[in-house]
Amino acid sequence: MDHRLLEIIACPLCHGKLSYDKENFELICKFDRLAFPFRDGIPVLLENEARVLPPEENQ
Repeated sequence: MDHRLLEIIACPLCHGKLSYDKENFELICKFDRLAFPFRDGIPVLLENEARVLPPEENQ
């Protein structure tokens, strides 16, 4: 994940900062507790494509 892209990209819901989860290859919004996947190396920033993070998963 290019760190310059991570500086620019934001959560489509709250417009907050996203963090990169290398293990699961996802972008994480800690505020909304959503994990956005990548497809073919491109982040999919659609709410209906995001995975809801369970309370026990601390990112």
